Amino acid sequence: MNTVTVRNITIGEGIPKICVPVVGKTEEEILRAARQLKQLPADLAEWRVDWYEHVHDIQNVTQLFAPLREILGETPLLFTFRTKQEGGQTGMEPDTYAALNQAAIRSGYVDLIDVELFTGEAMVKQLIKAAHASGVKVVASGHDFVKTPAKEDMIQRMCAMQCLDADILKIAVMPQSRADVLTLLTATEEMYTKYADRPIVTMSMGGDGVVSRLCGELTGSAVTFGAAGQASAPGQMPAEKLAQILAHIHDSMG
Repeated sequence: MNTVTVRNITIGEGIPKICVPVVGKTEEEILRAARQLKQLPADLAEWRVDWYEHVHDIQNVTQLFAPLREILGETPLLFTFRTKQEGGQTGMEPDTYAALNQAAIRSGYVDLIDVELFTGEAMVKQLIKAAHASGVKVVASGHDFVKTPAKEDMIQRMCAMQCLDADILKIAVMPQSRADVLTLLTATEEMYTKYADRPIVTMSMGGDGVVSRLCGELTGSAVTFGAAGQASAPGQMPAEKLAQILAHIHDSMG
């Protein structure tokens, strides 16, 4: 299993890394959330730019990179525009989505970008190539806010991301039953042990799926998401509590 190192954090070994989303509608809210994050046990910061009121103005977005980096210091920054169809706050035309991510890549302030698998193979390849040329890592992602696909389908999606050369493979799904949570955990462990040669990140959302955010060291999921106030997805728990539980599990596993 290859690991991914961004700044001072190595993803894919030891305790799952905690990523805390930065969400806010205004510039003031975004920077306040970043300052709050720095007081938390966060290994990574994710700017969920789809929350930003001026997200369709790329120049406006890029002007926030420098102050964000100043606040975050050496905390790695993941840049994410989550599309409406995958649970985000707003829609965006494909050309604008590509241009926004290209601007983030070129900025020099972003360590990772999130690229949704369902934007299409051509765009995913284009963005991965551009990111790697600039030393930026790529989290390929897929989200299902309605159901939990079959185990084989989830594994197939992560394998597709791997074939496209994403650095980290991420899926998030919604359980309709407790059995669905177990399906996600089984898919994660099987992907990790049989197919993955790079870090994977999986989660089952909502209340029933909380356990999936805690047991990554057992199943092979390398990153988990904790909230700093405003959660960006159903089932996120406060980052402080998450860190305590992850440390306890790690100590117990010996």
